[in-house]
Amino acid sequence: MAGRGSRLRPHTLTVPKPLIPVAGQPIVHRLVKDIVKVLDQPIEEIAFILGDPAFFGDDVIESLKELATSLGAKAAIYRQDQPLGTGHAIMCAKESLSGPAVIAYADTLIRADFDLDPNADAVIWVKQVDQPEAFGVVKLNDKKEIVELVEKPKDFVSDLAVIGIYYFKDVGVLKQELQHVLDNNIINGGEYQINDGIKGMMAKGKIFKTGEVKEWMDCGNKPVTVETNTRMLGFIKDDGDEQMIAPSVSLDNSKIIEPCYIGENVILKNAIVGPNVSIGNNCTITDATIKNSLIQTNSTIKNANLDEAMIGNHVQYDGNFKTVSIGDYSVLE
Repeated sequence: MAGRGSRLRPHTLTVPKPLIPVAGQPIVHRLVKDIVKVLDQPIEEIAFILGDPAFFGDDVIESLKELATSLGAKAAIYRQDQPLGTGHAIMCAKESLSGPAVIAYADTLIRADFDLDPNADAVIWVKQVDQPEAFGVVKLNDKKEIVELVEKPKDFVSDLAVIGIYYFKDVGVLKQELQHVLDNNIINGGEYQINDGIKGMMAKGKIFKTGEVKEWMDCGNKPVTVETNTRMLGFIKDDGDEQMIAPSVSLDNSKIIEPCYIGENVILKNAIVGPNVSIGNNCTITDATIKNSLIQTNSTIKNANLDEAMIGNHVQYDGNFKTVSIGDYSVLE
């Protein structure tokens, strides 16, 4: 989670993208919890690879340590000082690279059942997609083993796109291959890639299998993050294991159309909220209709008719606009 999330600006100017809340929880919190849940086995350690300390500061580290502790694990914090690719980022955490491990990119949310094939040395999770030429895909042999990784194929290879979640029976083997990548300056696209380490493992006969996710939700930019918020709210409502409307919400001549997530101490006055709206703690919504939108914390919204909007923290918004993307500490009057 070392990147700055430039495609999600202005929302990532003050908050790292993996900590942007979706359906009431930061993206990385939801991802880690979902992985732990579907693995259904004790987790000893969760390693987080962060970027610039000026951006990923002490408050971020404390949040991640609390997340790991809540899941019965210890947290390890590493830094990637330069954006040199996924392989380089993983090797920044080389002290943690031993034994069985899951590696995941922190801007993706999933719904999945993780059935780990005992005969596989590694598993790469994939999702069937309609336009495989826009993704990195896997090529399978007749045994359903992965034999090749192909980035944005011009000719059809398969429709199984790599989503950025991997399991290694012994991640130390990947570490050895990535060290070879670094030592020999093997670069693709100007960066050191995890794929080159994986290809090294394949060349030595390691068996890779696919795991397929039911849902793969991106948080790369504003439109897809709003869509992911909508989809996640639906899943949470169906699961029924999370409180979605805080008891402290104040309703004054207002209506909530579920599914919605509404945080603590939110005031709704002359408002219709929902469906598919997330509102963070300490917000006030007055004389407004809001649907399919994501509003962070401590914001005041009035005289609004919003659809597919994304609004940051400490925003004051007063106006007759509709589809907006407003970063933290903005004032529109």
